[in-house]
Amino acid sequence: MLSQKAKELLLKIGMEYEPVAIKYCFAEPEGIKRVDKPMSLCQFAKKAQEDNEAFYITKEDEDCVGKNVLGMEPIPAFGASGAAGVDFGVFRTQAANARLYHNLTVLYPGACNYVIFAPISKCDFDPDLLYCVADVAQGDLLMRATSYISGDIWESKGSCVIACNWMFTYPYVSGKVNYVISGLEHGMARRKVYPHGRMLITIPYQKIDEVVQALSEMDWKLIAMQEDEASKKEMQERMGKWSADFVGGKE
Repeated sequence: MLSQKAKELLLKIGMEYEPVAIKYCFAEPEGIKRVDKPMSLCQFAKKAQEDNEAFYITKEDEDCVGKNVLGMEPIPAFGASGAAGVDFGVFRTQAANARLYHNLTVLYPGACNYVIFAPISKCDFDPDLLYCVADVAQGDLLMRATSYISGDIWESKGSCVIACNWMFTYPYVSGKVNYVISGLEHGMARRKVYPHGRMLITIPYQKIDEVVQALSEMDWKLIAMQEDEASKKEMQERMGKWSADFVGGKE
């Protein structure tokens, strides 16, 4: 279960939209209501944030390609041919669009039949993913937390269309934190899901405990970014301990 410590630290960041916990289920969840209207996969997290309540979805509730990347239904052959992307003006040729489908991270067919979305304050389960919508300063803090302990290199994988793959299935399967920038995704931008320029950061279950531990240990604002005189003096003293050796080529 998502710990109270995790909830408190993530909420302390002060993101405009509360982080959302997501869980993939084979069997129908108990004690959680089903969503009340169909929409695209990329919109359900926003709904959980706006309604401030948990719900689950089925393939009948998803009206875009989300159900396909979740393995709930096969990817339509017409879409995989690349014809739609050409018609929309997103790709020059069908081949360019079709190439995307060979790089998708699709969940095993039939393994995920239900998906739970819950604001973290309402989360009473072990999340498969934590989905965060952050401005750049908040995104800097979260991304530093993903590498503070492990040293992991930051990556961003995405595509103009089927962005839900990179937000909701790629991190789960790869075990890697991923982020995309709102406004770069055709479907999300068309639906105006979030304001442009937000960092949409997905943290998979393999990294949640590490990120929480890092947030509890690390400096949220690095000393080099502090503007008060005491911090500036401390920074100069720290630099003075190694700058001479570094400049002299000994480091």
